[in-house]
Amino acid sequence: MRQFDYVIKDPEGLHARPAGLLVQCAKECTSKISISTSQASADAKKLFKVMGLGVASGEKFTVTVEGKDEAVDSDKIRAFLEANL
Repeated sequence: MRQFDYVIKDPEGLHARPAGLLVQCAKECTSKISISTSQASADAKKLFKVMGLGVASGEKFTVTVEGKDEAVDSDKIRAFLEANL
């Protein structure tokens, strides 16, 4: 299992467009990927669950990646977040 924290830098938070792109990126991974805030957790491969987290700009969340390709998938998700959020 791999975990890392990320703070949203986008002034609009985790809104529809980047959330959709994040889900697409997660779906390309073979590992199970979840996003957790202090109040809820969501499967990163399900758009409505990710949107339901309501992560605002400046808020931190934790990404957990589990699976046989977790190292590669974790790096892929982290790179996506840094480039888009």
